[in-house]
Amino acid sequence: VQLQASGGGLVQAGGPLRLSCAASGRTVSRYTMAWFRQAPGKEREFAARISWSGGNTYYADSVKGRFTISRDNAGNTVYLQMNRLKFEDTAVYYCAASSRSYSTSRYNYEYWGQGTLVTVSS
Repeated sequence: VQLQASGGGLVQAGGPLRLSCAASGRTVSRYTMAWFRQAPGKEREFAARISWSGGNTYYADSVKGRFTISRDNAGNTVYLQMNRLKFEDTAVYYCAASSRSYSTSRYNYEYWGQGTLVTVSS
C-alpha cells in the first residue's frame, strides 16, 4: 500500500484546510485509517482515526470538535477536514493505514504516507 498525503499549506489561524490521502497499490477499504501529526521538536502524535466502514471515528482531545475525518472507499481516499485552525496545529500531517487494529498507537500502523506540512500563522 502506498499513501500520498496532500493539501497542506499556510493558513491563518481560525481558517480551514482539507487534507487528502490517496491510497494505491491495494484497496484500503478494509483498513483502519488515521491521521497523525508531528510538530517541530515533538514526537508524532495521534490526531484522528476512522474504521474501515467509516462508521466509527475517534479524535484526540486537542482536535475534537474542529477536525473531521472521513473516507471514500470507492475512491481509496481519506480526508481530514480541519476547521478553526490554531497556531499549535502547525505540524507535518501523516496518513496511516492499519490492517491489524483500530488503534491510536502509531506502532499499530503498517503503512505511512510521506507527510504534508500545515503551517498556521497566528
